[in-house]
Amino acid sequence: MSIKAIFFDIDGTLVSFKSHEVPPSAVTAIREARERGVKTFIATGRSFPQIPDLSGLQFDGYITLNGVYCITGENEIVMKNAVPQEDIEAVIRYTEKEPFPCSFMTKDDIFINYVNRDVEELVTMVNLPLPKVIDLREVAGKEIFQVNVYVDEERERYLMRHVLVHCESTRWNPLFADINIRGYGKQSGIDSFVEHYRFRLDETMAFGDGGNDISMLKHVAVGVAMGNAMDEVKKTADYITASVDDDGIRHALKHFGVI
Repeated sequence: MSIKAIFFDIDGTLVSFKSHEVPPSAVTAIREARERGVKTFIATGRSFPQIPDLSGLQFDGYITLNGVYCITGENEIVMKNAVPQEDIEAVIRYTEKEPFPCSFMTKDDIFINYVNRDVEELVTMVNLPLPKVIDLREVAGKEIFQVNVYVDEERERYLMRHVLVHCESTRWNPLFADINIRGYGKQSGIDSFVEHYRFRLDETMAFGDGGNDISMLKHVAVGVAMGNAMDEVKKTADYITASVDDDGIRHALKHFGVI
């Protein structure tokens, strides 16, 4: 099998939740893969400005906001698909009647109606600043590519059935869910780069650990779950490697002969 393109989730996959850094073994492994002509990509729920330095690694493209905003390493837009305006207006009305923390993500920024302990815990986990607190109606007219709802799974199911009806949800943490337009995900982001760079889907590999990685791990030729991945992610993967903190990326790339 010849792997020509690899897609990496960030949090819990490329970046450790413990150190908030890319392990040195992953840095050297990815650089070696690139030296061998393999294209490398980020596939994340973060927006592009939220992506950290990643130890100086270079990438050929970025699947951001769970696949609905994709750009090349030269900042060329490959694909974008925002949440429908009627769903944005519906969730604003709902949060005004039944308040819970809800954030809107544009391609460059993130806004939230209010912050509670769940929000504080989550941003600490991923080493990001708190979102800007604002009346969500003030940004409702912008292109919103992702909605984050800090609710339990029961409330999430209600929202998807009755409020955000043109969208679908993914969850990589019990504190919240990511909401994006239905039919798009990290797998569709991969397809956009397959077409843009003209490699084949059967030449792709992806690494992930959370619920929002399942679609891409199923989609690529080789889906790799980190040792620290959620159980449902491991069940969908072709291969389970070591954890992010135990050189999991390097181990898998060597296992499959990429490096």
